[in-house]
Amino acid sequence: NMTSAALGTLILWFGWFGFNPGSFMGVGDGSGLAHVLLATNIAAAMGALAATATSWVLLKKPDLGMILNGTLAGLVAITAPCAFVTLGASALIGAIGGALVVLSVLFFDKIKIDDPVGATSVHLVCGIFGTLATGFFYDYEIAKTVAGLSGDVVDPAKWSKGSQIMVQLKGVLAVGGFTFVASLVIWYVLKLAGGIRVSRDEEIMGLDVGEHGNEAYADFQEVNR
Repeated sequence: NMTSAALGTLILWFGWFGFNPGSFMGVGDGSGLAHVLLATNIAAAMGALAATATSWVLLKKPDLGMILNGTLAGLVAITAPCAFVTLGASALIGAIGGALVVLSVLFFDKIKIDDPVGATSVHLVCGIFGTLATGFFYDYEIAKTVAGLSGDVVDPAKWSKGSQIMVQLKGVLAVGGFTFVASLVIWYVLKLAGGIRVSRDEEIMGLDVGEHGNEAYADFQEVNR
């Protein structure tokens, strides 16, 4: 339901203003908070525009699903660097995220990874990109002005772009490694405890009916295959 998807995306976009600026945890004179808010909004808008253009070129039409995911991709990509980059860089980060998510969705579809809403592309691929972008686009003056209120500024005498990129890369690998191992263990235990798949009939009927006894999509019709 693309109407529900669009509404959900707009709600997430609005909620991100609480997420990024809210995580700032300091108002001060308001300039730092305003910078984070603007960086977040600009990246989201550029993500939507870039996804529109990319899907138009590759799919020969401006695909609404891709546009919505492009908006979310811009938001995800700017989350890590929003307090450390210029507004121009935030626009570029959002645009790259919007284009990247379209390419990623098409790639996962091609290798038959089951991800109907593109969540892996939005959150994993663009999340990794955004984390690394903190190193590539880090601006010391912005960091000193915006993030300096919370003491998150690296000593310039000990800082270099290469070292910052390595810090970001180590963070990606550490979080990814822990999440992979922990998820593998948890899902394996769940599989042994009773399984993690429903029956084929229940999957076709819909988990909203099987698990909750309600129809989430009343106009959906079961198709016999």
